[in-house]
Amino acid sequence: MQVMSNDDGVVPLADLFRLLGDPTRLRIVLTCVDERRAVGAMAEALGLSPSLVSHHLRLLRAARILRAERQGKQVFYVAADRHISGMLAEMLEHVAEPANEFSPDA
Repeated sequence: MQVMSNDDGVVPLADLFRLLGDPTRLRIVLTCVDERRAVGAMAEALGLSPSLVSHHLRLLRAARILRAERQGKQVFYVAADRHISGMLAEMLEHVAEPANEFSPDA
């Protein structure tokens, strides 16, 4: 992995993690990783209002974390690309690992 010595890549990466650091936004993204979802379906599945979901979707789309696909009058949201879905899958796997698997000396 390349180490970034300037802010060209670090700042956008920090912004990405800041956006995903919000539990509500992260839950929204996770609902869109495996399948396309409409705002109403996300709101219902997560117990949130459609307007709150839409607000978060606007931020997630601007950051290229999710993309919108229009089908007729309906708009569906899905992970923007395999980088986003792969990163989230890896991080979920990481947090599921038993804590004792790593020694403090490693």
